[in-house]
Amino acid sequence: MKTRLLLLFSLILVAAVFWVEPIPQDLAYHQFADDRSVFSIANFWNVISNLPFLAVGVAGLWFLRTRQRQGIIDSLYPAYIVFFVGVLATGFGSSWYHLAPDNNTLVWDRLPMTIAFMALFAVVIGEYVCQKSGRRLLIPLLSIGALSVFYWQYTEAGGAGDLRPYALVQFMPIALIPVMLLLYRPTFDLKWMYWGMIMLYAFSKLFEYFDYTVFDLGHVLSGHTIKHLVAAGATAFFLYGVASRRISSEA
Repeated sequence: MKTRLLLLFSLILVAAVFWVEPIPQDLAYHQFADDRSVFSIANFWNVISNLPFLAVGVAGLWFLRTRQRQGIIDSLYPAYIVFFVGVLATGFGSSWYHLAPDNNTLVWDRLPMTIAFMALFAVVIGEYVCQKSGRRLLIPLLSIGALSVFYWQYTEAGGAGDLRPYALVQFMPIALIPVMLLLYRPTFDLKWMYWGMIMLYAFSKLFEYFDYTVFDLGHVLSGHTIKHLVAAGATAFFLYGVASRRISSEA
């Protein structure tokens, strides 16, 4: 019954996204509040604020390779690896994009983010719903994520951009993960780890939306710069969880 409810909710989300007209990329998206150059690096703060993604990605991969892995499910090990690879690649891709923001460089910002999103989605499915499903869905989910970005790029090149698949890939896990947390028993303790990630990601999107407003408060940091830091904090939450948690008494 719980799985059917989850599938129904998923279908509703897909139908809702594709019910609307195709969504082209607004070119104003590339106009960020803080375009200051420092040390001859254009858009310095939006570039340098991606360093925490690199740090979390490297630390996560190092942890998975060298430490005891009592906080992960062995059969999902590739998904944990891919998540931290995606986080690491996000640091590079987002930095590259912010050096010269346009639709072409935006592809390399969005592609690694979809890798991280889809790997995390597979992990949560495996930890809460079914280990076998989480393992088997990893490659299909990663493929769907990558295709959503390349589809958007292709449609933009054709003059009729469509962000709907990418929007679905980005926000569907955010909508479904809380449902899974509520419906299923956790494999590990520290269940609040995922709630913390969701909260931080929501805050990061708020800072992104109020980019200019935040920057105008004192011209110290922009909303988009803070968005990077808070979103990286969400990935650090995940690293803390896999390093600290144990099998739950509810499992």
